[in-house]
Amino acid sequence: MEFTPVLHAEWLKIRTLRSLVGGLAAVLLATTLFSALAGADSDGADFDPLFSVFFGVNFGQIAAIAFGTTAVSSEFRGGALRVSLAAVPRRGRWFAAKAVAIAVPVLAVGLVGGAVSLAVGRAALGVKADGLSWSEELRAVVGCGVYLTLMALLAAGLTAVLRSGVATLSILIPFLLIVSFVIGDMSGSVADVLPDRAGQVALHETWTGTLGPWTGLAVTGLWAGVALLAGVWSVRRRDA
Repeated sequence: MEFTPVLHAEWLKIRTLRSLVGGLAAVLLATTLFSALAGADSDGADFDPLFSVFFGVNFGQIAAIAFGTTAVSSEFRGGALRVSLAAVPRRGRWFAAKAVAIAVPVLAVGLVGGAVSLAVGRAALGVKADGLSWSEELRAVVGCGVYLTLMALLAAGLTAVLRSGVATLSILIPFLLIVSFVIGDMSGSVADVLPDRAGQVALHETWTGTLGPWTGLAVTGLWAGVALLAGVWSVRRRDA
């Protein structure tokens, strides 16, 4: 089977599963709602107006991870993977279509969420946002969409390896909420290359670490790429 009909089939799965449609909606709502709340409460000596506008990404990424996890873990329930692979014997092609079907809607929702976050965040900040340039804002909107997409793909690849949505979320959510925050202030160290810390540099007006906005996203992309390669290896080598 050619790649296009495989991709179409995977997109139909996402479009018809309520949990996945709800996951996409959660990405948008969490990103924009918490960005608005952060903009309304913006004080402190280390205040970064751009990151305040996009602070909701910290919560939107959890929804993106849940979306990527659910999209893959659903294949390991009730023999769904056997049916999918019976229709598409080339496992690498099937997994590539699955990854694209995850990435495209998350990217679209992430870009919309970034644009809405920028609008509501600037409104909430008022004059505090006057120093932001259009290039910084554009970079952050694009970075928001790309970052959320990469985190969803990271979760998808890890889920293919673990074959369990619960296991994947049990690793990634505590990592983002606990481990990353605990070592997050260790600038210039291993903290700079953690997938979330590296990718979120694009959402800051200024940064002090070793990575810039685009190199940070590249590091997050490397994490996602490794996870996807591990995922496709697992799908090819292990029984359905």
